[in-house]
Amino acid sequence: MQEVFQPEDFWRAIILYGLNTATYKIALAHCLVEYGRGNTTVISLEQLARDFFLLYKERLALGRPQIAQPGRWTVMEQIVSLERNGTISYEEAIARVARDAFNDVLPRFHTVHDRPLPISFYEFDGRALRLKDTLFALFADNGHQELLDETSARWDLLEAAFTLRREHWELSNDIREMYLRNGYARTNITHLRPVLNGYQQNRCFYCGEDMAHGEIHVDHVIPRQVIQHDEVWNLVLAHRFCNLQKGDNLPDGRYLEKLIARNEHFIASNHPIKQKLIASLGATAEERRHTTLRQYEDAKRVIGVGWEGICGYRLETDPLLKKFHLLWRS
Repeated sequence: MQEVFQPEDFWRAIILYGLNTATYKIALAHCLVEYGRGNTTVISLEQLARDFFLLYKERLALGRPQIAQPGRWTVMEQIVSLERNGTISYEEAIARVARDAFNDVLPRFHTVHDRPLPISFYEFDGRALRLKDTLFALFADNGHQELLDETSARWDLLEAAFTLRREHWELSNDIREMYLRNGYARTNITHLRPVLNGYQQNRCFYCGEDMAHGEIHVDHVIPRQVIQHDEVWNLVLAHRFCNLQKGDNLPDGRYLEKLIARNEHFIASNHPIKQKLIASLGATAEERRHTTLRQYEDAKRVIGVGWEGICGYRLETDPLLKKFHLLWRS
């Protein structure tokens, strides 16, 4: 039976898989969430420009870069800077946003991997956005707060990755450390949940069930006592109970297959750690699979397979694994 995708799946595809060399698509998504929670079906280009400008003005007060290339500024960074220092007026800034900021993002918002999605959340006629029922279905009455959380977290992650690149840091393999460095979100691991939840969709890696309630752990699939690193390709989110059940044991091979699929899911996206994953595991899916299997076999020789998994868990019925395969193979 063919998998049926819902509007939220396409929204996640845009946010998590769209090409992000800058933050425009994420900013537009934030505006769309707010429009989807209102009653207006037509948003003028001027209104969008005002909302876009105010959103960026607030965001840029934090001093975080909005584009990947060191030494460059986005159009929005330039316009906000000119308005702040008094070179141009507020109204002139809005006019420049309307004229210069949307040339690429508005026509390409619904494109993933250079392919148009089968649904859209608005139409743009050059003068206004005409919002579609698919947008209101997602966000009316403050619905799908988790999608807004994931969108916000994606913006945080992009800014952190752009900062690492600009300051010539080596991108950390440890996702926790990525957020702890340089004063970025010096909080506990819960700050990462929305980022990773966009990929695990609030499901435990080991049992496949919802993680909405209870403590969530970050776990090394291949035990750290053997592999001796915190590389992100080996890290997953799990229930506290499931993580404690696994302990420092090497899990059954089913979970390795799921890990391989999850990593291809990362690679298929334009996640900021994509290139680091490729550098760690290989340039092709075959190379990455071979590297992961080799690490697993090495661990097996040292400690053996000590955990068969959560009772009742079946790889073939895991809904998250189905999403991994369908999205990165499509």
